[in-house]
Amino acid sequence: MHALKLSLMAAGFLALAAQPAIAQDEDAELWFNPAFVKTIDDRTSVELETAQRLRADPRLDTYFARLWLNREDGKGREWSFGVEQRWNGPDEQEMRLLQQVGYDWGPVEFRTRLEQRFVDVDPQTGWRLRQRIGTTIPLSDGEDGWAVTGDVELFVTLRNTEPGGQTGVTGLRTFVGFERSFGRYDLSVGYLRQQDIRDGVEDRVGHAPFLGLTVNF
Repeated sequence: MHALKLSLMAAGFLALAAQPAIAQDEDAELWFNPAFVKTIDDRTSVELETAQRLRADPRLDTYFARLWLNREDGKGREWSFGVEQRWNGPDEQEMRLLQQVGYDWGPVEFRTRLEQRFVDVDPQTGWRLRQRIGTTIPLSDGEDGWAVTGDVELFVTLRNTEPGGQTGVTGLRTFVGFERSFGRYDLSVGYLRQQDIRDGVEDRVGHAPFLGLTVNF
């Protein structure tokens, strides 16, 4: 019963966070997320995560590659440290340093990430905190069966890369979809909504079919 209440709480939070803003600039996108994971030992892995985010004009396509070192502690938390290279259209590049921890509370899954952002066209280092909450519900008894999954991620800018730029809550990402493992392949398909929260102008919202594939070695 306690696990059921937690699941209902998480589902309610997901539905609430997905509500639209009063004013929005909306557009369609397409997101691909291939990744490759190499297990070092029972608790340690290295991951190469990539993404291709295709957007209609005037938005710019985005590509990135992240290299992660992941380590699970004795209490089941996964600590990760990473570096990312990102291309925002043809004229802007960004490097990020990443630190995150993933942890569970019953059926509810959390991920806390801290980013340091270095944008080549901006003069200062940006700091951003990202907090994600989600849940996954198996649709069958088998370990490799389909599961429905959903999450909400809040973006909090602590220091903008531009002097005097916007800080505080600057983004909200929601995802709902299905996932399944096929041997060493993990497949994720679903719908992703990215909302950029902007001061003084309408929010920018992207609606994207999402396809993720992780290969485990």
